[in-house]
Amino acid sequence: MTWSDWWVWAVAAVVLGIAEVLLPGFVLLGFAIGAGIVALVFLIGGPMAMWLAGSWPLTLLFFAVLSLVGWIALRRFFGVRHGQIKYYDHDIND
Repeated sequence: MTWSDWWVWAVAAVVLGIAEVLLPGFVLLGFAIGAGIVALVFLIGGPMAMWLAGSWPLTLLFFAVLSLVGWIALRRFFGVRHGQIKYYDHDIND
């Protein structure tokens, strides 16, 4: 078992997706999206997979960037609803 095996990343994506049910907020789902895409890259192979398999820090950077992009996409699509935050213009004790 190594970090460049596609199934390791796929299992991590499934576990993070299931953990999102317990801790909602799209944070773990963003990580699950990143791990799923890394798993697909390693499954498909090619020059990108060979490049990533040669360096553990590069693979982690690729995973982190994909997770951030996934989280931002989720926040834009499902983000904070308008009117969800209430602002007070005056002191509530007056």
